[in-house]
Amino acid sequence: MVLLQGTIVAQALKNDLKAIVDSILLENKRAPNLAAILVGDNGASKTYVSNKIKACKEVGFQSTIINLDENVDQSILINQIEKLNNNSAIDGILVQLPLPKQINEQDIVKSINPSKDVDGFHPLNTGKLLTGNPDFIPATPFGILLMLSHYNIETSGKKVVVIGRSNIVGRPISILLSQLGQNGNATVTVCHSKTNNIEQLCLEADIVIAAVGIPNFVKGNMIKNGAVVIDVGITRVPDNSKKLGYSIKGDVAFDEVFEKCSYITPVPGGVGLTTIAALLKNTLHAYYMNQGI
Repeated sequence: MVLLQGTIVAQALKNDLKAIVDSILLENKRAPNLAAILVGDNGASKTYVSNKIKACKEVGFQSTIINLDENVDQSILINQIEKLNNNSAIDGILVQLPLPKQINEQDIVKSINPSKDVDGFHPLNTGKLLTGNPDFIPATPFGILLMLSHYNIETSGKKVVVIGRSNIVGRPISILLSQLGQNGNATVTVCHSKTNNIEQLCLEADIVIAAVGIPNFVKGNMIKNGAVVIDVGITRVPDNSKKLGYSIKGDVAFDEVFEKCSYITPVPGGVGLTTIAALLKNTLHAYYMNQGI
């Protein structure tokens, strides 16, 4: 069994990005700039944004953080996004999700300039992904592909089960794995809350990607010997034994699955780290687009 270590993959990717940024600076050009908007005081969201900004610093990117009140009006948020859209010094824009109830997430996603949409959620970017010509791949699916590539895990001809159908992870990774090309050519089944016999479908899979958001959903009896298991889930579970009062759990019952699979991602320390590295790669691509390169 091989542990798919996000720390190793992410560091290799960040090393490559830093070398590119260093060469950009040697040409007396500015570094790529990522703007992050955080609405409210959600602890998990603050941590995610902080980690993204820290990663920017590690590779030499510039970063801009905009904090808005939990009760902010949607029009104010959109106005802020428009300012970033029109700022030529900003290459990538991300609005940390989830957003407060008074804000329509789709309206916010649509308000971001598609060429700065480094999360890859804008309908235009979704359409390009669907037709096999993406400008930006959503960061978590992209991070999964980068993980598979780093460890030379074959997808062509494999049976893949994706548990979860969100527009952020489940749908895009199912499309990417079934398309022509590297990390593609798989036969993909998407499972969700209405799927019958999900246990049997998982047992038939060569690769299982769990992105359902339910801690320990995937049990040992759902995984065949030698399967590859990618755990996307990151849920805070109350735990009084921990200093922060919670533990981080994935969608996979790790201790049950560990002995059966050929490869598995840990939580934390897996896909979450490659997701951030993927976001940085998207930001570099947005920088090149902004520079007309």
